[in-house]
Amino acid sequence: MIFLPGTDQQVKFFLESGEVGERKILIIGPGTLGAAKILKELNPEEIIIVVNDYDSLINMRYEKEKSTENIMVKMMDYDNTDFKAGTFDIVYAQGSVSGEDRNKIIKEIRKILKPDGIFCAGEIVSLKENPPAFIKDIWQSSDLLPLLNDNAEKYYENKGFEIINRKDLSYTLKDFYRQAEKLSTKSNNELNEHEKSHYKKILKKLSHETNVYLKLGGDEYIGFKVFIMRKK
Repeated sequence: MIFLPGTDQQVKFFLESGEVGERKILIIGPGTLGAAKILKELNPEEIIIVVNDYDSLINMRYEKEKSTENIMVKMMDYDNTDFKAGTFDIVYAQGSVSGEDRNKIIKEIRKILKPDGIFCAGEIVSLKENPPAFIKDIWQSSDLLPLLNDNAEKYYENKGFEIINRKDLSYTLKDFYRQAEKLSTKSNNELNEHEKSHYKKILKKLSHETNVYLKLGGDEYIGFKVFIMRKK
């Protein structure tokens, strides 16, 4: 299972759209190598993953070396990439554009997409308009600024995208947080050095969030939704 909100269900939903083929694909965010491998099976022209921190770059390159997949991994800011306008047919993001810099990232994505290019975005969303303070605290500590579920489609339409399809994948969050809980109990001798470095950082960030979602009713307020969109 892909260790991200939306798990492997987001990429499966995207594949069902029939939009992947011999195309250039950009994937944004760490933890996406599993999604890249699935998309690679459909013989795209090229797949590039971008991450925005050095630890993620090193860990993803280590994971990639263990496979024979021809997938490039680069480090750059999501809101200011090195790519020229109209470079990609598809941009895929899974839980990586839900932060305070979302507006700048979406603007950059729209720029580097070709005319009529496809954007698949998985977003953490707020299921209620006024969540309690403990939910807001979680989002702040995780650098998240979720869209309100009911307003998410309009947000992307206002940013110049046509919604082709959408799906509520909130049900996947339980599996995601359970996986985080399970990984946090693994002993050091069950993980190699790269896994220790990678998971230590992620799980430390997720520990409080996991507890709130699984045990304190966070599932009433935290959701996940995926949109498949075409650049207008």
